[in-house]
Amino acid sequence: MSAKFKTLIATAIAAMALPVFAHHSMAGFDRTTTVSIEGTVKEFSWTNPHSWISVETAKDGKPVIWNFEMTAPGYLARAGWKKTSVQAGQKVTITGNPIVTGEPGALFVSIKLPDGKVLTQQAAPATKGK
Repeated sequence: MSAKFKTLIATAIAAMALPVFAHHSMAGFDRTTTVSIEGTVKEFSWTNPHSWISVETAKDGKPVIWNFEMTAPGYLARAGWKKTSVQAGQKVTITGNPIVTGEPGALFVSIKLPDGKVLTQQAAPATKGK
């Protein structure tokens, strides 16, 4: 193998690793605290790299939009979600780890839908056959 070819391979491998370094940390969320918000879903965004749920609630009689950051759609699908699991206009109770700055946003933990169903990001444990 020539030195030029080895350099090309090394550069390609390093370039593929850059997106890993660019990913943000969860340090902006208080993972020791959980908030629960009751409100109306404004939007559910089923997108990569993170899905989002925006919920409108009220504070001091004024509307406030809370944005909940979620995991990727692939992980949500393994946890039983569908692109249509949450719809704009639904009255929900949603929980998450709040943003450390106090802004109205959180890292998603769970959502209780109008029919009482609770969705999380955790896939159900695999069961062994008999």
